[in-house]
Amino acid sequence: MNYSHEVQNMCPLAKGAYHGPAPIPEEGKWVQVKEVKDISGLTHGIGWCAPQQGACKLSLNVKEGIIEEALVETIGCSGMTHSAAMASEILVGKTLLEALNTDLVCDAINTAMRELFLQIVYGRTQTAFSEDGLPIGAGLEDLGKGLRSQTGTTYATSAKGPRYLELAEGYITKCAVDENNTIIGYKFVHLGKMMEMIKKGMDANEALEKASGQYGRVDDAARLIDPREE
Repeated sequence: MNYSHEVQNMCPLAKGAYHGPAPIPEEGKWVQVKEVKDISGLTHGIGWCAPQQGACKLSLNVKEGIIEEALVETIGCSGMTHSAAMASEILVGKTLLEALNTDLVCDAINTAMRELFLQIVYGRTQTAFSEDGLPIGAGLEDLGKGLRSQTGTTYATSAKGPRYLELAEGYITKCAVDENNTIIGYKFVHLGKMMEMIKKGMDANEALEKASGQYGRVDDAARLIDPREE
């Protein structure tokens, strides 16, 4: 290590007491983080690309500094879905520092990784006060039955008004409207559940019916419209 001439000519003075870093909450414990292996926690974060045409929700489950579980959800850009496939392979098994300095293919996913890193190293994880955190596999709980992301897609024009296309319950098949043409409910099909039934051998039409439901005042509707055609 090289020292400047000024530093070399300084007289040495004793350093005061060393108290270490401030402890942060991790999985129900207060931890003084000195090395990457001291970090554990599960958390979520959002990232976006420079042109802001797509976004990524990233969920990581970190145990002793290693990313043991990763859930990558993307929206708005077709290229991001391919990037997400690669990022999920790249992330697991890496330390937090390795992941932060790894090209995760898509800038939105890179940004999400940066935001998660800040949460994790400052003790702001979702499991900061949960004893022993959450087991590996907890990330899948965000997806629910059929392992599909919770997405919402609605569209509107000033000339023709709103259209509900997909909401948390599933793919919207019909919008229920009243006498004033105001949406008062909708019919939907949960595509994840439907595909699971079909994979198990159920007839597609029967699976479609079993995976369908409705929300709101559908029974009071003046009429039902197809949001993609009418």
